[in-house]
Amino acid sequence: MIAPGNWLGVLGGGQLGMLFTRAAQGMGYRVMAVDPDPHCPAAPLADRFVNLPLDAPGALAALRDTCAAVTVETENAPAATLTALAAHCQVSPAGAAVAVAQDRIREKRFIAALGLAIVPFAAIEQAGDLVAARAELLPGVLKRSRYGYDGKGQALVHTPDELVAAYAGFGGVPCVLERKVALRLELSVLLARDAAGRTALWPVVENQHVNGILDMSIAPARIDAELARRACDDALRIAAALEYRGVLCVEFFVDAAGDLLVNEIAPRPHNSGHFTLDACRCSQFEQQVRSLAGLPLGNPAMHKAAVMQNLLGNLWVHGEPDWRAATDPSTCLHLYGKAQARPGRKMGHYTCVAGSVEEALQRARSVKAGLMRTR
Repeated sequence: MIAPGNWLGVLGGGQLGMLFTRAAQGMGYRVMAVDPDPHCPAAPLADRFVNLPLDAPGALAALRDTCAAVTVETENAPAATLTALAAHCQVSPAGAAVAVAQDRIREKRFIAALGLAIVPFAAIEQAGDLVAARAELLPGVLKRSRYGYDGKGQALVHTPDELVAAYAGFGGVPCVLERKVALRLELSVLLARDAAGRTALWPVVENQHVNGILDMSIAPARIDAELARRACDDALRIAAALEYRGVLCVEFFVDAAGDLLVNEIAPRPHNSGHFTLDACRCSQFEQQVRSLAGLPLGNPAMHKAAVMQNLLGNLWVHGEPDWRAATDPSTCLHLYGKAQARPGRKMGHYTCVAGSVEEALQRARSVKAGLMRTR
C-alpha cells in the first residue's frame, strides 16, 4: 500500500486529470501532473505541475524521481513511457493495456479474439486495403486508428469515392472502417480492478450522443437486468484479459435487433462516469486513487438515480451563462476552469440526482432549457 503523504503522478492535465488531482489530495496524497498545455485544468491544482509533452525525457525523469505511483487521464499517454516508469514505481494501467486501447485496430482485434461481438470492421493500414473493405462495409464510418475522440477523426462514408476521399483527408494514416449499424441504445460499463483481480462495478449507464460527442448519461440505464448482466460480464472479461489495474470504461452499442456489441474501451475514468461524483458512495476518481495506491476498492453503490449533462463551449457563445438555472439543490454543477470556450469543447457538466431516473431526467432537461434561455 502507498500511504497518504506520498506523491502520485498523472499523465495528462485535462478535466479528468483535474478531478483525479482533487480526489487524491482529498485523500492526503500530493500530486504531480504532466501536460503540454500550461493552462490545462490540473495546472493550478496540482502540488507540482510539469509543463512538458507526455513523452518528454524531462517528464519521465520528474515522475520517476518523485512519484510512488503514476496513472493516466488519457489513452494517448505514451505506452512506452508507462512501461519505462514501471521499472521505478507502481503504474496503472500498465503500458501494455494502454497500447491496446489507444489503437483502434489493435483494440478491435483484441476484442474479437475474446469472442465478443463487435461491429463488422476492416483495418485500413494502407491505400490498397480500401478496395477489399468497401464492398461489404459501406455505408460505414471511417475512423483514424489513433488520436480520434469526441467525433474527431471520423467520417461517415456512403460510396467508394467518399471512402477514398476521407482516407486521403486523414492523411493516409491507419484507420478502421466500420459498417454503419442502426442503433437502439448506447451503453457504458465502468469498473475498477485492483492488482489481485478484485473488481467493483457501477451500474450500467445509458448514453446519448450529439454530433459524436457525449451529451447526456443516465444512470442506471433503462434496460432489463439480463442485458445489464451481459454488458457487465463482457466488461469484466475484457478487464481480465488485459490484466487490468485501475478504472476502465467499456462502451457498447445495442443494435436495432437488440444485440450487444462492444464499441471501444477507455483505460481511464470516463465522461459517462461523472455521475459517480454526486450519486455514488465512491466516485470513479476516488476509485482511481484507491486502485493506484493499493487501497481496498470503495463501494460503488448508487444512493440516488442520476442524469449527467455535458456543457459544451457552444453555451458560451454570448458570454458566461447565467448559472442561476443550475442552482437547485438537486443539481450539482462542475466547471473545469477552461479559459477559452470553443464549440464542441467540454467546459463542464452538471448532474441531477433524484429518487428515480424519470425525475432526474425531467430536472436535467429543465436545467438545460433554463441555461439555453439565459445565453
